[in-house]
Amino acid sequence: MRALPGLRGPRVPPPQPLLLLCLLAAVRPSSADSRPPASSITSLPVREEWLTRCSNFSLESHNISLTEHSSAVVEKNITLQSPSNVELACQFTASGDPNAVNVSWTKDEEPLKSGYFIRAEDGVVHTRYLFTISNSKQLGRYSCFFQEEKEKRGTFNFKVPELHGKNKPLINYVGDSTILICKCQGCCPLNWTWHSGNGSVQVPLDVQMTDKYVITGTNVNETRLKIMHLSEDDQGTYRCHAVFPLGEVEDHLELVVLSYLVPLKPFLAIAAEVVVLVTVILLCEMYTQKKKNRPDDGKEFEQIEQLKSDDSNGIENNVPRHRKNESVASE
Repeated sequence: MRALPGLRGPRVPPPQPLLLLCLLAAVRPSSADSRPPASSITSLPVREEWLTRCSNFSLESHNISLTEHSSAVVEKNITLQSPSNVELACQFTASGDPNAVNVSWTKDEEPLKSGYFIRAEDGVVHTRYLFTISNSKQLGRYSCFFQEEKEKRGTFNFKVPELHGKNKPLINYVGDSTILICKCQGCCPLNWTWHSGNGSVQVPLDVQMTDKYVITGTNVNETRLKIMHLSEDDQGTYRCHAVFPLGEVEDHLELVVLSYLVPLKPFLAIAAEVVVLVTVILLCEMYTQKKKNRPDDGKEFEQIEQLKSDDSNGIENNVPRHRKNESVASE
């Protein structure tokens, strides 16, 4: 196990030789007893000096506890909107000798070589990392590692607050007005801005066009964009940007603008289907009616043919009789 005697984080001056000796005596185990002293690391003079030097910043303290039965990675998400002093603590309950546990820290997978302390007490390994976050580059993933039989890891994720807009598209009609809202719970951005556009092209909204756009906010943690006299050209993606001392964050909202003919399209489609259906039914009725009339026409034709046949048979029968009468008379 490695114990570092001094803190060399941001804004902390190097300790004086006498202070360094005091830290070595307080942190490193003595030769008579391998167990470290019971005094807490948080009471070390360097921490008090560090807090005094950075008294303009608030203190953020966060802790993660690990055991050999913990999952491989335990994570904690932390939001920061302004520069802060940060104190991260990790505890690991060892199954064997705590002094044999290897401890290390990383920031975004890059090893940290200084700025943290280590001590073991009652089978538990404690480590603390003290530093200051003053800009966006210092945000990220800070991880503590404990290597015994298996490696255990605790991760602190630092980021600026998230924005919350409306997830579903906002649907409006041509000529109407609409209001887009972005909120940030529990935070106070320095500034809000709005952009419009699709894809990677973003255009800042011209807030001077007061007859078109009005940006308001009833609270510091929200912004409202009112768009008036909507047209189909106003349809698209709108992005709200919040500026914090430690960085920027954005969210997007979808606006859909429809013409008044759009709601009528389903009804027109239904009406067209009804017309087609009625036409088909009428054609079927006409076809069925004609089919019924065809047998009657056939019977009438057969009757006429039968009458013609009967007339022709009568004429043929009368001709022989007439000839026979003529022959009898001549005799």
